[in-house]
Amino acid sequence: MLFAQRRAVRAGLAARQARALAALPRAPGKVGLYDPSKETENCGVGLVASLKKEPSRAILTDCNEMLVRMSHRGGCGCDPQSGDGAGMLVAMPDAFMRAHAPWPLPAQGDYAVSMCFLPQDEANAARSRASLERACRQRGLGMLGWRVLETDNSDLGEAPLASEPRVEQLFLTKPAGWSARKFEQELYRAQAVAQLENFQVMEEEGVGEDAVLYINSMSPHQITYKGQLTPEQVLGYFSGDLLREDFETHLALVHSRFSTNTFPSWSRAQPLRQMCHNGEINTLRGNKNWMRARQGLLRSPYLGDDTAKLLPVTSDEMSDSGNFDGVLQLLTNESEKSLPEAAMIMVPEAWQDNDGLSESKKAFYEYHSCLMEPWDGPALIAFTDSHKWIGATLDRNGLRPARYYVTHDDRVLVSSEVGVIPWVTPDEIKLRSRLEPGKMFLVDLESGRVVPDSEIKETVAAAKPYGEWLAENRVFLSDWAKLQKPVEPAADFDDATTARRLVMHGYTTETMETLLAPMAIGGKEGFGSMGNDAALAVLSAEPRPVSDYFKQLFAQVTNPPIDPIREELVMSLVCPVGPESNLLDAGAENCARLVVEHPVLTPEELAALQDDGNRDGWSCATVDATFPRHGADLPPPDDANASSSDVALEAALASICEQAAAAVQGGLGRPGATILVLSDVLAGPDRLPVPTLLAVGAVHQHLLKTGQRGKAALFADAGDVKEVHDVALAVGFGADGVCPRVAYEALAKLNADGLVAARMRNDLKTLDDAPDDVLALRSNKGDGLARLGLDAASLQRLGLDDAGRDRVYRGLYVCLPERREKTPSEGRDSLGTTGRGGRPRPRDGYSVETRAAFGRRVDRPVRDAAAGA
Repeated sequence: MLFAQRRAVRAGLAARQARALAALPRAPGKVGLYDPSKETENCGVGLVASLKKEPSRAILTDCNEMLVRMSHRGGCGCDPQSGDGAGMLVAMPDAFMRAHAPWPLPAQGDYAVSMCFLPQDEANAARSRASLERACRQRGLGMLGWRVLETDNSDLGEAPLASEPRVEQLFLTKPAGWSARKFEQELYRAQAVAQLENFQVMEEEGVGEDAVLYINSMSPHQITYKGQLTPEQVLGYFSGDLLREDFETHLALVHSRFSTNTFPSWSRAQPLRQMCHNGEINTLRGNKNWMRARQGLLRSPYLGDDTAKLLPVTSDEMSDSGNFDGVLQLLTNESEKSLPEAAMIMVPEAWQDNDGLSESKKAFYEYHSCLMEPWDGPALIAFTDSHKWIGATLDRNGLRPARYYVTHDDRVLVSSEVGVIPWVTPDEIKLRSRLEPGKMFLVDLESGRVVPDSEIKETVAAAKPYGEWLAENRVFLSDWAKLQKPVEPAADFDDATTARRLVMHGYTTETMETLLAPMAIGGKEGFGSMGNDAALAVLSAEPRPVSDYFKQLFAQVTNPPIDPIREELVMSLVCPVGPESNLLDAGAENCARLVVEHPVLTPEELAALQDDGNRDGWSCATVDATFPRHGADLPPPDDANASSSDVALEAALASICEQAAAAVQGGLGRPGATILVLSDVLAGPDRLPVPTLLAVGAVHQHLLKTGQRGKAALFADAGDVKEVHDVALAVGFGADGVCPRVAYEALAKLNADGLVAARMRNDLKTLDDAPDDVLALRSNKGDGLARLGLDAASLQRLGLDDAGRDRVYRGLYVCLPERREKTPSEGRDSLGTTGRGGRPRPRDGYSVETRAAFGRRVDRPVRDAAAGA
């Protein structure tokens, strides 16, 4: 009886939760642990294909069995009938379509089917149909009409039922005189324009995806059947098509979705339009922002200026897989890149220190690293266009399982599990193996064979002279630095000036002895216990540096941290920086970039950056990152009003951003700068330094918004960068490199005072192993490329509110986002700006010693990052 009562209680709770989810008109905004910008998933992936492209019912049956047997890799709600998503992508069932379409169809390949989710509301459905029809007419496509699919929702739970769309297909035809390639491209363009229009409706009207059009697929070669289903429900839901015996296909991709801290939905189910994905794109925020930054440079050789109509291809309305699919479609339709080549560019194997790669393949990957950053996993990507290629690739870390089989009857099978098709016996298998890290399994459907990884990659790599282009156009910062006169530390120090400078930038005795001295002595960051009992910056009664308000995120969900020593092959700090070129049109000019080998710059490298002599096409602009002290250190006349320091810092950040944008833009007779250096070297008694994180973050975000970030490299000449955490933060906020100027001076001071010289093993002028420590920090998150940390996707802010989110630190995970105010008699809480009993407390991000250095008490010269930004 007790167990029955418990089951009844659980069932009632599940029903209430399902109804609560069903009642939501759309996925909520950021709340609790949910953040719509971090939509990720872990899933089961599989494919079955005929090498001879022979359609059969067995292909569909085998793939469905594979999908159902990977149900444990998918997810469901409290109601077991409410799945996270499942689906199947199949090659165009031509015979079936001819038998069941309401109209006569032209030859196979001369018609296409757009598989659509439409709103249940008739007015919204009519608007959605009109938007797609309008886009198709604009692209010159012929239209036959709409076919309503027969679906069966009797087995669905409450949540998917509440948001269930209409499922309809629009049949389109190829105009006379068009090639097959042009037909495919125009279909993609119509799809992109219509989808962007409907995303815009969602944003403007504040409605969910169930009120607009979503296009599952739009192709002459394949159709995607998917939904907010469990794997067992897919065939039954699309019973009008998939359960008919005459529905045959020569290939199928299947996917069972487990949404991670995300809301399940019909549109986020997979497969998508060209691929399906198992894993997470850990670098998603950086990938999306860089695609946004290079939008102004994208120009299709086929579409010209009209390329802008297809952009952006990434969106917060899509999951990480959806954004990947959007970029993959852009590359394959608006450039000359084949599907395998696009997959190689987006998910490259480890090549930097891989002696086993040929020179041609290394040149290919190095060239394309100048055009696009990797979409780093862990990720298993299965992809197809259903007429030429089908395959799968694994990212460099190899943390997602995949086995493949080739049978004697010319079928290929790939899946995340072993034994998913039990009736395939061992004597039927001709070849079996696993997909290795960075490798690709590829089937050429036209020639009917499995193409070895080395063959396809060597073929793609040899298509253009990538090695020659790199040798002629790429430049290295280290080569520039060799031409500079060595920057020697001063032989004697003015103790008063040096001490004043150290205190101004927040250096303490602990900083010198615990952080800098170990790096000077052993070339490594100092070791310490795992415990840290220091108060969080937001809870501390003492003013703290801005960097203390940020913490690093460690690897979560299913991707483990990486060992940066034993797995150094998959990790790198090398970054190509500077002006980018057109991703869609390969050419020698695309690799004319500056290679920075590590993010910690030496004084010689900084001097080389600022030296414009005899460098064709490279010019540097140094932007002052300080602001006048006068008027910025006055206490607020009324606690309810913002102090003059707020205005001063706001004005300083605005000025820095404007100067940076103007320098990149150039003027009459003056080319735009290709290198920006933000420097606080002018800081002193009369000028306050803007914290490096605020300056770098503000300029980076401003240039992203203006579309200029891809036109210049961004460096910082910083006084307040003093430890590895500071370097990692600066890179995370958008810097391509940092010169810790005052840290070098502090080390030289230690050496001149004789405090560490007797134990020295490292040259004080360099912090050669600091990059290794930065790499170790990146490894904690589970990814290994410094460039992928941009936009602070691997950082979280603790206690700062959203005031400066879009301006400085967009993309961070937020803890303690709410600011609760107490009554005046209580004083504000630890998130406010006053202490016990309402006594004013400085919250400027500067140390008490910094105030003392200016000669008098300063109650609040500069507010914290959240208020000032």
